[in-house]
Amino acid sequence: MSFTKRALCGLLTGVALVMGVSSAMADGANIFVVGGKPDDPFWSIVKRGAEDAGKVVEAQGGSVTWLGPQNYDNLGVDAAELIRQAIDQGADAIVGPDWVPEAMDPAFKQVVDAGIPLVIYNAGGIEAADRLGAMNYVGSNDYLSGKAAGTYFAKKDLKNAVCLNTLPGAANIEAFCKGMIDGVTEGGGVASALPLPATSFGSATAVAQALKAHLLQNPDIKAVFAIGNVDTNSAVNGVTQAGKQGQVHVCGMNMDETILNNIKSGTQLCAIDQQGYLQGYLAVSILNGKVNYGLTVPTREILTGPGVIDKSNVDATLEGVKAGAR
Repeated sequence: MSFTKRALCGLLTGVALVMGVSSAMADGANIFVVGGKPDDPFWSIVKRGAEDAGKVVEAQGGSVTWLGPQNYDNLGVDAAELIRQAIDQGADAIVGPDWVPEAMDPAFKQVVDAGIPLVIYNAGGIEAADRLGAMNYVGSNDYLSGKAAGTYFAKKDLKNAVCLNTLPGAANIEAFCKGMIDGVTEGGGVASALPLPATSFGSATAVAQALKAHLLQNPDIKAVFAIGNVDTNSAVNGVTQAGKQGQVHVCGMNMDETILNNIKSGTQLCAIDQQGYLQGYLAVSILNGKVNYGLTVPTREILTGPGVIDKSNVDATLEGVKAGAR
C-alpha cells in the first residue's frame, strides 16, 4: 500500500499531536539559513541543498529563508547581524556557520536564549555546537580537511607546501591551513601559510599575482593549497604565470566543473570535498523535524567530509556536479 504525500503529512501531523509534540506543523516551520554570498560557487551548492530540503518544509506550510552577506570584508560582524535579523523576523529555527566566534557567538547565544532551535553547520565543528548549546553540527571537520590535503601532498612526495589564506581570522580557514601544514610536516616535509587581505578572496588577479610572487621568491615550494573554488582556479593561474606548471601542484577546498576538468586533464592535482549540498540539506531537514515533530538526531556531529577527489574518482564526481549537487 502506498501513501500520497498529502496523506502521509496528515498521518504525521496526527501522530505529532497524539504524542503531545508542538503543533507547529499547522503553520509549518519558518527556518532561516545564514550562509555565504549568493555568487560564491561553494555556497550556491549549499543553498541548493537547503532549498531542496525546503520543498518538504514548504509542503508542510513552512518556509526557508537564505541570508548571506554582500561581501566577506567584515565577515564576523556582518554574519552576526544576519543572525539577529533572523531572530527579529520570527525564525522558528536557525542554521548558521560559526565563522568568527568572537563576533558571532553572542548572536548565536541570543538564538539559544530565545528558545529557538539552532544547528551550526560548515564551520566551527562540534566544539562550537557544544559551546553554544546547538542541537547538532553538520559539516566537514575543517582541520581534517586541510590535513587530508597535506597528507596527500606528503604521500606524493610534495613536501614543501603553502596554504593560501585569503580570509585570515576566519576559524574554518585557519583550521584548513593548520591541518594542511600538520599533514605535510607529519609526512616529513615543511609547510607554511600565506595570509592575504580578505579583499583578495575571490579576486582572480590578486590571488594569482600574490602566489606568482611568492613562488618566485620561494622556488622550493612544490604544492599549493587553496581554501575555496575561486581561489583554487586563481592558484592554478598563478602557478602558470610563475612558469611553474608541472613543477608546483595545486589542491583546493571544494570544487566545480572547471576544477574537476582541471583534475581530469592534470592541470590540478586534487580537491577536498566537504559535500556542501548535504550540509544545507541535512541542517534544514533536522530543524524541520525538530520544529514540527520534536525529532532529534542523537549523533550530534554529522560529518559530510572530508573526501579527496583526484583522477581516480573524478568521473563519478562530475556526474554529481552536472546534477547540481556536488
